[in-house]
Amino acid sequence: MSVPDDLIPQPTIIVPDTTFWGRSYGVCVFRSWSLKRNIWWNEVSGEKVAHYRYGRKILEERGWTFQAVVVDGRRGLATVFQDIPTQICHFHQMKTVTKYLTRRPETPAGQELRSIMLTLTKSSEREFAGLLSSWHKQWRDFISEKTEVLGTKHWYYTHKKIRSAYKSLETNLPFLFTYQKYPKLNIPNTTNTIDGYFASVKKKVAAHHGLRKDRRYRVISELLKGG
Repeated sequence: MSVPDDLIPQPTIIVPDTTFWGRSYGVCVFRSWSLKRNIWWNEVSGEKVAHYRYGRKILEERGWTFQAVVVDGRRGLATVFQDIPTQICHFHQMKTVTKYLTRRPETPAGQELRSIMLTLTKSSEREFAGLLSSWHKQWRDFISEKTEVLGTKHWYYTHKKIRSAYKSLETNLPFLFTYQKYPKLNIPNTTNTIDGYFASVKKKVAAHHGLRKDRRYRVISELLKGG
């Protein structure tokens, strides 16, 4: 676990995330959007909500206060910060919907939902919620269609991927426009500040190929400390 000793604890907007080298080695990082600095990081073997809860606890004990948080949409992560303004990254939300719909949906329902999703960064919450509600009224029966498994009592949703895409938007809607509700805080609507930083760190670590785990963490830690 590392915390830079040259930073004075203060109110900040936090962007927490975890990046991995392989399947079982990663580093959980809390980055200050306001300071453009990493203020806490720790080695982890997997991405768990508990790691973020621990990071928050450590930082608050040291005197940091969180004005808002920007997260990638990982399930359960918003609960760690449920008492402060929480923004879900637009890029990750669009990526999730695209995973279900693809870039070229075959059905009219999927095509229309993708068109709505593409307005996310340009809409207000009221506008986006209205479009999503209208879509659901039109296609509610379609996404509720079920297919029975012959010879069994089992069934599945016929259009489960479109249904999952809609459910993702519906569930995350309360956290997609937080940045518009607190204009004075200047909350970003993406996690780009930490995504870009991880890409830079990984490129530099790759230059030290073959490092032992302990030495690798020292290199990563020094890079995180610098930015």
